[in-house]
Amino acid sequence: MDFGKVGANELRAVDFTLPEDGKQTAITLAGAKPVKDPAFYIGCAKWGRKEWLNMIYPPKTKEADFLDEYVKHFNSIELNAVFYSIPNAELIRKWRAKAEENASNGFLFCPKFSRTISHIKRLKDAEVPTDLYLSSIHEFGQFLGPCFLQLGDNFGPKNFDVLENYIKHLPIDLEVFVELRHEDWFSDHAARAQLFEMLAKYKKGAIITDASGRRDCVHMELTIPEIFIRFVGNGQEHKDSDFARIDDWVVRIKTWLDKGLAKVYFFLHQHDEKDTPILANYTIEQFNKHLSAKAAPIKFINDPNDLTNQGELF
Repeated sequence: MDFGKVGANELRAVDFTLPEDGKQTAITLAGAKPVKDPAFYIGCAKWGRKEWLNMIYPPKTKEADFLDEYVKHFNSIELNAVFYSIPNAELIRKWRAKAEENASNGFLFCPKFSRTISHIKRLKDAEVPTDLYLSSIHEFGQFLGPCFLQLGDNFGPKNFDVLENYIKHLPIDLEVFVELRHEDWFSDHAARAQLFEMLAKYKKGAIITDASGRRDCVHMELTIPEIFIRFVGNGQEHKDSDFARIDDWVVRIKTWLDKGLAKVYFFLHQHDEKDTPILANYTIEQFNKHLSAKAAPIKFINDPNDLTNQGELF
């Protein structure tokens, strides 16, 4: 993921402090009580990384079998693969079968809306591709998690009516989180309030993207009592900084859980994904320790903390 990427020499100047909660968060969680067993889904954005061979995948695993191995370690994936074309039902059934055969952790696929819908049609006259998309992802069955709708950097508040019209015509029972990137959604106070009020009205979520170069996207607005966070780390050379950022998220999520947050989706990205499992495992450890997440730790073939193995790992 290159969104929000800054040069290594610029990272020290980035203020990673998490902002205060937004106004909509207070409204969404008002009067709620802590959930007895909130759900946690922690994963990555892709499974097809050859660098994960001899790290979390057995050395001789074929690429066609990477998903079979991925679902043994994680209980979810932010499925970007379906963004580039509307998936066909046969492919979805193939992926579902891999989860059925190899996952034992309530695995969920969280598919991205096709770019035909979001970036080419820009949500206008998108009924046909939307119906095709929904028909295909329905094949995930019990393995279908929330879908996420990402709009482009040039999709600003002037498109509010288009966005609302699209959102309100989606199936009521379809779990959806929306990611917006145009800066005016966050800097224009009126547009910001209108956006998050609308998402709350239709019971759709708002994605929080924590990337170094776009701190405005860390908007801290909850429109439903669930969160979908896309965390973008900066690689092993900045591990201490990334781990500290995870620690800050643990503290904030704890406050939301105490106020009634029911479900957490937390997806790990890096600009180079080769060591993302290490960042993900740290996240799992901290969520288990401080948030009682009960997520299974990743089973590394080699100890990721053993520097003598770095040549084998990477």
